[in-house]
Amino acid sequence: MPSLKALRNRITSVKSTQKITKAMKMVSAAKLRRAQAQAEASRPYARRMGQMMSALAAGAAADPNAPKLLVGNGADKTHLLVAVTADRGLAGAFNSQITRAIRAKIKTLESQGKTVRILAVGRKGHDSFRRDIAEQILGTKNFVGKKTLEFLDAEAIATTIIEAFDAGEFDTATLVFNRFNSVMSQTVNELPLIPAAPPKANDNAAPEQNYEIEPDDGTLLDRLLPRNLAVQIYAALLENAAGFYAAQMTAMDNASKNAGDMIKKLSLNYNRARQANITRELIEIISGAEAL
Repeated sequence: MPSLKALRNRITSVKSTQKITKAMKMVSAAKLRRAQAQAEASRPYARRMGQMMSALAAGAAADPNAPKLLVGNGADKTHLLVAVTADRGLAGAFNSQITRAIRAKIKTLESQGKTVRILAVGRKGHDSFRRDIAEQILGTKNFVGKKTLEFLDAEAIATTIIEAFDAGEFDTATLVFNRFNSVMSQTVNELPLIPAAPPKANDNAAPEQNYEIEPDDGTLLDRLLPRNLAVQIYAALLENAAGFYAAQMTAMDNASKNAGDMIKKLSLNYNRARQANITRELIEIISGAEAL
């Protein structure tokens, strides 16, 4: 059995860890409220923007002059997976479930003879992928040191994707991120970026109408398509941030509870060891007195 001093030191160490996990839980809870509000506020705009792009893509599919950002370049050989993870850990399986989903998708695509490239958004994802599939990483982006996410960050990622697409480095792009459902649930979502996702059967599309467009529709799409990419990426970043803080809060709460259970167990062992020492000393004193 460990000595009393070793047990005391262990109890003190676990109590210090518990204080840290409780503090991190409170910080995550405070940040979660703001991140959740931002993610929920972005959903209607991003959803409607995506529906509009899907409808345009469906209507322009047969047009040979349709923008490639909208309908793709006609090839399906090289796939770009934009993997959105967090820059920090201590959030349970939040980051690992994204990397597992990416690896599973890579395996599926490669079994079909496709080539896969990865754009790692978030330090944890990049650190995970570079260990075994570094040659497939097209680029990386993280937000270490930034307190809040801005739309300019999403625009920078969208610009990187568009430049790589124009250079012929990939044919299709898919965004993979964690969607915030609740404090206890974050699910992996896949969103086609290039070409635009086909319209869903349950989309409440408005009836077709004739509009007068100024400037012409080509000029409008040239400005609208890059913005749509940025909007979808920004919404995913906000969803991912909310999911991260929720996962971290849950993980720190579990860690605090586990630390409390360990403290109880160590305290019990400490009291038993202390009682055993007292009993042994009493026996030694009584034995010595009887010997006299």
